[in-house]
Amino acid sequence: MSKVLVTGSAGFIGGYVVEELLRRGHEVVGLDNFSKYGPVTHSYDDNPGYRFVEGDARDTALVTELAADCDHFIAGAAMIGGISYFHAYAYDLLATNERIMAASCDAAIAAHRDGRLSKVTYMSSSMVFESTTHWPSAEGDERQVPPPLSSYGFQKLAVEYYARAAWEQYKLPYTIVRPFNCVGIGEGRALGEAEVLSGNVKLAMSHVVPDLVQKIVKGQDPLHILGEGNQVRHYTYGADLAAGIVVAMEHPAAVNEDFNLSTAESTTVLELAEVIWRKIKGPDVPFRYVSDDPFEYDVQKRVPDVTKAREVLGFEATTSLDTMLDEVIPWVTQAVHDGRL
Repeated sequence: MSKVLVTGSAGFIGGYVVEELLRRGHEVVGLDNFSKYGPVTHSYDDNPGYRFVEGDARDTALVTELAADCDHFIAGAAMIGGISYFHAYAYDLLATNERIMAASCDAAIAAHRDGRLSKVTYMSSSMVFESTTHWPSAEGDERQVPPPLSSYGFQKLAVEYYARAAWEQYKLPYTIVRPFNCVGIGEGRALGEAEVLSGNVKLAMSHVVPDLVQKIVKGQDPLHILGEGNQVRHYTYGADLAAGIVVAMEHPAAVNEDFNLSTAESTTVLELAEVIWRKIKGPDVPFRYVSDDPFEYDVQKRVPDVTKAREVLGFEATTSLDTMLDEVIPWVTQAVHDGRL
């Protein structure tokens, strides 16, 4: 099995990725500076195949040292959050993530040249398709449609240009993966100073599923949702995404290719909200909601074409929304009761 460097290993998706790598028998080196949630613990922290390094992914010398002794590098470190982040941290998302990506690529180029590193798997985002006017979004569309309007989406598109440029000039092999709307457990309240009020509830600046759950658990009635609730998303289980990322890292046919990683199931925000409401409140409490003004960058539709991942990688995200919510709702409920959300 390979030795894999994962930056952003203490993050939301990063935790699932480390767990999947270890499950498949890989040796893992995780790098994170705990900048989003503060120190966190995972079930695999004492796994003999896992080594954690607390440090900054912008430290080129550190990343070079770690990557040179690894076969693969999953470049997952980034400043990232829910839709409110796109506004509250518009400049920081661009500047911080550009510095992380430049350092990651500089390190990987050196580690590939002088060490054992064979490939980088880059974490992009569904937001590269932010400005599309046709659906589903297929691999390659990101270079045909208008560029993203949000600084976050634009920077994630830049990640893909870094990947291709490092191959073009330095022959550093790559794979690009684009997760869609990760749902899972493990998110806490972000450390950022900005808070968002949704009705009478302060949000944790995370993502739609935990935010809806905490509002309902805290007794918000009617439920506040962004816009009319007709936004279409593909809610994908974190463990499914991790499996897709690791398959893309391992698969020989994934070299110098890009993949959308997502469930094929579309769900509107309003449908999601009502399902969560029923699971928490039961069938007898009327579902009531009001619409708040949406954020400017709250894209109406994010619908991926998942054909390529299925046909090339043999990957499909199969966990149902019901199954995801049956795991996430109790976790968020407990976090609310414990004061973590």
